[in-house]
Amino acid sequence: MKQFLKPGYTLWTMNSACLWLRLGLGVAMIPHGYEKLMHFNEQQADFLNLFGLGSTISLALAIGAEFFCSMLLMLGLLTRLILIPLIITALVIVFMAHGGDIVGDGSAGFLLLVGYITSLLLGAGDYSLDAYIFKP
Repeated sequence: MKQFLKPGYTLWTMNSACLWLRLGLGVAMIPHGYEKLMHFNEQQADFLNLFGLGSTISLALAIGAEFFCSMLLMLGLLTRLILIPLIITALVIVFMAHGGDIVGDGSAGFLLLVGYITSLLLGAGDYSLDAYIFKP
């Protein structure tokens, strides 16, 4: 019990935490991207027009981040690079779609944003394709 309460971490716990964080964030976001992908034609006219790019391009970018980048995040492939569009997507969810409401409707987006930034700082960990491809 004393070991459990002791501050600090081992390499195994850090790498396991990175894996669980990546998997949890991916599982949380993929259904949103999949739903947009399956209903692309119905949603493209009404989707948020991000930075004047048009609703169709904005929807395609959201699908790319929410679905495809989330899959890569779960695999731990190009983790820090693919977190950039995911962070941008979470920022749009919180501040544009929900007006900065981090305790109400935008709370899920805010939690994703916190997780994405944490994962960006930590990296993929040893239990990832990044570790396998880029091992020293």
